[in-house]
Amino acid sequence: MRIGIVCYPTFGGSGVLATELGKALAQKGHQVHFITYRQPVRLDGFIPNIFYHEVQVPTYPLFDYPPYETALASTLVDVIKNNNLDLLHVHYAIPHASAAYMAKQILKKEGKNIPVITTLHGTDITLVGRDKTYAPVVTFSINESDVITAVSESLRNDTYRHFSITKEIEVIKNFVDVSRFSRKPIDAFKKMIAPNGERVLMHASNFRKLKRIPDVIHIFKEVNDKIPSRLMLVGDGPERPPAEDLCRELNLCDEIRFVGKQEQMEDILAIADLFLLPSETESFGLAALEAMAAGVPVVTTNAGGLSEINIPGETGYMGDVGDVKTMGQQAIKILRDDEVLKKFKVRAATHARKYDISNIVPQYEKLYERFL
Repeated sequence: MRIGIVCYPTFGGSGVLATELGKALAQKGHQVHFITYRQPVRLDGFIPNIFYHEVQVPTYPLFDYPPYETALASTLVDVIKNNNLDLLHVHYAIPHASAAYMAKQILKKEGKNIPVITTLHGTDITLVGRDKTYAPVVTFSINESDVITAVSESLRNDTYRHFSITKEIEVIKNFVDVSRFSRKPIDAFKKMIAPNGERVLMHASNFRKLKRIPDVIHIFKEVNDKIPSRLMLVGDGPERPPAEDLCRELNLCDEIRFVGKQEQMEDILAIADLFLLPSETESFGLAALEAMAAGVPVVTTNAGGLSEINIPGETGYMGDVGDVKTMGQQAIKILRDDEVLKKFKVRAATHARKYDISNIVPQYEKLYERFL
C-alpha cells in the first residue's frame, strides 16, 4: 500500500504514535509518505520505504497568521497525485482533518478518490476542538472522514458527548514498541542521578497546565520525606518556570533535576523506579504505557483513558485529580520495599506487552484494506 500520514512532528503523543506507526508499516513493506511542516522527531534513521514531504508556508505582509491549512491541503494534493497514494491517515483533527477534506474534494474534481482516515488523539477533542472558534469545522471534517478512530474508549465517549458525530468511531488503542524499551539501566548514568542508591521517580510531558506539574512535585515531596529519592522531570513547556520556583520554595532543588526534551526516552526510563502522571485529563496516557514497557510502575490519576491501561495493585495505583496525599502514599507503598517494587516492575512490563506494536499495527492494516 501507498499510505500518506499527516501529523504534528513534535514530542506529543499524536506525533509519536503516527511516526512509530509509519515506521512499522514501512518495515512491513508498505510505502509511507509523511506530510508535515518539519521532520518528525521520532523519524530517526534511514528506512527505504519512508518518504518525507515538507509543507512550505509562504509568508506575506498581508498575513498576520500564515495559512498553514491551505498550504497543507495543496501539498496533500501534490503528494497524492505524484506518488499515487492509496489513502490518507491524518492524526489529530485540527487542522489535519479539514485540510484532508479540502484535498479530497480537489482530487475528486480530477477524477481521483482518496479515502481519509482520521485518528483522534485527545486535546483535539477534549480541549482545543471544543472551542467555539473551531468546533463547527472540527465536527464537519470528522464526519466527512471515511473512517474515524480514537485511541481509547474514553476518548470515543468524549467525542460523542461533545460533538454531533454521525458516524461510528472505532477504537484502536495506542501502542508501544516493547523491544525498544526493554533496556538494562546504565549504571554510571543512574549513579550520577542517585549516587547513594536513592529511588528515582520520573515524569515526562509537555509541561502544560493539564499535566499538573506542581502535583508531581508535591507527590515527590511526600515520598522523599519518607524514602530518600530523586525526581527527573523530562520535557519542557509553559509550566516549567513556576515548577522551578516551587522546587526552590520547597527546598528540593538538590533532589529534582529538569532535563528538558529527550528523544531517547528508553535510556532514561531504564533507570527509573516509578513514573508519575497526575494529569487533569489523559485520553490514553502514552507516556505511562512507555514507562510500563520499560518495567516502571506508574502512579496516575484515574482521569480519562488512564483507567484503561493502569491496573491498581498490579501496574501501579491511581488517585483522584489533585489528591497528592493519596498518590504520595501509593508511591511509598510501591517504593519502600525492594521485593514489592520488583513485583510491580515485572507486572508493569508484562501488561505493556498487550499493547505491543506487533499487536496493534495489524488492526490499522486491516482498516486500510477496506479501501483497496
